[in-house]
Amino acid sequence: MKLKLNDEGYAEVQDGKPVYVKDDGSEITYDPVSMHAKIGELNKENQRHREAKEEAEGKLKPYEGIDPEKASEALKTLKNLDDKKLVDAGEVEKVKEEVARQYQKQLEEAKSETEKMQSQYAQEKISGAFANSKFVKDKMAVPPDMAQATFGRHFEFNEGRITPKDANGNMIYSEANPGDVASFDEALEKVVGQYPYRDSILKGTGNSGSGMEGVEGDPNTRVISRKQFDALSPGKRTEMAKAMNEGKVKLQD
Repeated sequence: MKLKLNDEGYAEVQDGKPVYVKDDGSEITYDPVSMHAKIGELNKENQRHREAKEEAEGKLKPYEGIDPEKASEALKTLKNLDDKKLVDAGEVEKVKEEVARQYQKQLEEAKSETEKMQSQYAQEKISGAFANSKFVKDKMAVPPDMAQATFGRHFEFNEGRITPKDANGNMIYSEANPGDVASFDEALEKVVGQYPYRDSILKGTGNSGSGMEGVEGDPNTRVISRKQFDALSPGKRTEMAKAMNEGKVKLQD
């Protein structure tokens, strides 16, 4: 990737950003200010993720070091109490087993709650990325929830940041910042570019209406307004998104 120069030998600038030419001849702008701001955002996200993790660990703290099996074994070593204590040896064994069972139940509940919190937090981060995506807003002819339903599987939330994966599960790296993981919008643009029905969900493809390929003049194509689409249940919206990708439904503003 080389810096693009004008006829006078000076670096060419677009919107205040230097322009670079990639090996395939396409051009890309490099925005160091945005990159610096993005680093700040990632640091804040890492802090929030760390705080959420510490909160979850705090809930497990009371159970730290407890081994249910060893606790049960220790209780079994207790001497049988005489008639003046509790009832008899049989009742004592029941108490021992109940204590061990309650320890195990509490540990499992705490672990399940922690995993649930982490999963919800990750889902909220990915949903927020689609909702705030400039690429979805400016380039795609479908709303963010439809874009997430189709391409959400390519993004995971790990260690405080969203990591993009290609169809083979490999990390997607940035072309604007070689060696770094691609930003959300840069990765989404690559994923959409490899989607076989991309012309049906992108704006400005030369097709009528919402950009659906081959819908003009087709009497078998159903038209649905954005208001009608937004009123559908999440499950129905997923089905409608699939139908739109197949060219069976046209979304109309």
